[in-house]
Amino acid sequence: MNTSKYVYLKIVKSAAVALISLSALIASAQSTHSIFPMQPPSVSTIPANGDINPYGVAFAPKNVPAGGILQPGDILVSNFNNSQNLQGTGTTILRVDKAGNTSTFYASPSSRGGLSAALGVLSDGIVLIGNLPTIDGTPATVQPGNLSVLNSAGQFLGTFGTVSTLNGPWGMAVHDTGNGVTGTANVFVSNVLSGTISRFDVSYNPQNISAGVITLATGFSHRVDIAALVLGPAGLAYDAVHDILYVSSSADNAIYQIPTAAAPHTTPVTPALLVSDPVHLHGPLDISILPNGHLVVANSDGSNVDPNQPSELVEYTAAGQFLGQMSIDPNNGGAFGLAVNNMSWGTFKMAYVDDNANKLNIVTAVAQ
Repeated sequence: MNTSKYVYLKIVKSAAVALISLSALIASAQSTHSIFPMQPPSVSTIPANGDINPYGVAFAPKNVPAGGILQPGDILVSNFNNSQNLQGTGTTILRVDKAGNTSTFYASPSSRGGLSAALGVLSDGIVLIGNLPTIDGTPATVQPGNLSVLNSAGQFLGTFGTVSTLNGPWGMAVHDTGNGVTGTANVFVSNVLSGTISRFDVSYNPQNISAGVITLATGFSHRVDIAALVLGPAGLAYDAVHDILYVSSSADNAIYQIPTAAAPHTTPVTPALLVSDPVHLHGPLDISILPNGHLVVANSDGSNVDPNQPSELVEYTAAGQFLGQMSIDPNNGGAFGLAVNNMSWGTFKMAYVDDNANKLNIVTAVAQ
């Protein structure tokens, strides 16, 4: 890694031991939620049906009610390809519990295949998952997909959205104000086939979940692509303190920010360019925010490929200054989904997939 502030470099490079700093141990003592048992450094994301190509990663919030299959701190991973490696045909979400055990949380019908990185969990355990299906794994048969709603047991409850507001759901960010039983949430979804960002305003209680929707932003570059399948607005990360939605754009190697993202709007908001960096960005997909406000971006190598920077995670400040990068796989195309779970005193867990190895890597660190 170059000049990055990450503290977990040794964790990543030593799969035998999951290290944790003294600061992290102090932080855990101040919290009512133990960090133990810790997930192993990596787990396989291949479920029983053989699905591969992990895309989305999401942590279950700490206030998910007890009693369901999904538990606080669990990690969900969605698979985009089937066992024949056809893009847009994967049907499974894998669950990784706090001990590192894996199980199939959800298996969709093939008509809702191609589970993408549009994956999120509400505080009551409701899971939202987008899909971008194909018939034969090629750009010629890409379809709009939808947004499925699952309960905490992985059971299908229904879908949200129409093609006017969901057209290739590719990434997701969730801002949830619930208490684990009832609440409201802003669910942001990137649409890679239309170059737009939708915002679903969700209300939920034990008997009902409903959502209104607006088109929050438009005008993002997007296209189908022989190698990458699709390129366009992808990863989303929401900063609730400043009401800013960050968007990583794989079509033009950029990061945008959308101000007043959760505020009422009658017309779409104009995105502001934060980072244009073809030197360090190569088809960026997912994006997350560290406790110190820094941005971490996963490069899919879907465009502007640099053989000297395969499968890079890249770190920027909130102002868009490049800080450092790290390759997670010796070959291109390995970095896709990632998620950060903030704990306390700057301690966080970060989970990210290596798409080439079909693995989820899990690290615990302190942001400095």
